[in-house]
Amino acid sequence: MSLISMDFKKYSSIFLLSLLVSCQTIKEKELQGIQGFALGTSYSILYSASASEETVFERQVDSIFEILNQSLSTYIPTSDISKINQGDSVLMVDKHFVKVYQKASEVWNATGGYFDPTVGALVNAYGFGPGKPLNKISEKQRDSLLDFTGWDKTSLTPQATVKKIHPNVNFDFNALAKGYVVDVLADFLRSKGVTSFLVEIGGEIVAQGKSPKSNALWKVAIDDPQQGGERELIQILSLNNEALATSGNYRKYSVNEETGERWVHSINPKTGEASPSFVLSTSVLAPDCMTADAYATALMVMPLEQSKALIEKNPQLEAYWIIADSLGGMEEIFSKGFLKK
Repeated sequence: MSLISMDFKKYSSIFLLSLLVSCQTIKEKELQGIQGFALGTSYSILYSASASEETVFERQVDSIFEILNQSLSTYIPTSDISKINQGDSVLMVDKHFVKVYQKASEVWNATGGYFDPTVGALVNAYGFGPGKPLNKISEKQRDSLLDFTGWDKTSLTPQATVKKIHPNVNFDFNALAKGYVVDVLADFLRSKGVTSFLVEIGGEIVAQGKSPKSNALWKVAIDDPQQGGERELIQILSLNNEALATSGNYRKYSVNEETGERWVHSINPKTGEASPSFVLSTSVLAPDCMTADAYATALMVMPLEQSKALIEKNPQLEAYWIIADSLGGMEEIFSKGFLKK
């Protein structure tokens, strides 16, 4: 079984059923909403509160995005992560960077190194970025890139500075930072006494309580990865004070001309080799969104049987895989807890 690149494009494959109501209806049902764009994608925050709170929350939400971007965004040249990638070894990172780094270490260990936020150089070399053609690289080039790929080539000191064995080792927290921001926003709402809310950024979600519109658990849906021009949903589930994240690589695929089989392309972060994978998408339920986000990525990377075993032995995680079959269709695989949803 092949392995998926850590930095494949993430898609907003979660559709919020609650957003089907109009803004006017939201007001009438005391369901407030803040929507916009951040972190390179759309976001939506729905919560039960009085109308007077919306403006205050919107301003504070903007402030949270600004703070976290300054810590974790590789698109901002002056952010902490960008400075570290540029070689700054004396910068003391903030608590947000520390939490994300620690979670990355946790998942890296749990997955035996298949989850690796330093694999970006290989990703770019193979052309996994949006709109790029898939490339072939030489063995010499691959081995050169592996010299500065590997989470174990980094460390976080007690002084909150970051050490790298090789100066060209680069961090990219795209695989879990979005989930972390969702968690921070959820904690902010809790600090304001909000007990019913749904926070979503680019398909990563935390839900708590019940929707005041329906007085039922928040409902979300997962996109069909083989949809045509019209958006189609493949699963609908209720979230009970938990987080959901979905990762997919199914828009970057090839077709075997002899067999007609379709596969996505992948990178083994430990060997640097690219190979086909039939895993189209993975969804993970977890107590917090950063964990769900990281493992949704990791399950795309790991061999299928190994990823299923990983979920089965962790009582806090549930998962759902969509696999391409040899006839051009697909197979759905559920962990026991996810199936109950």
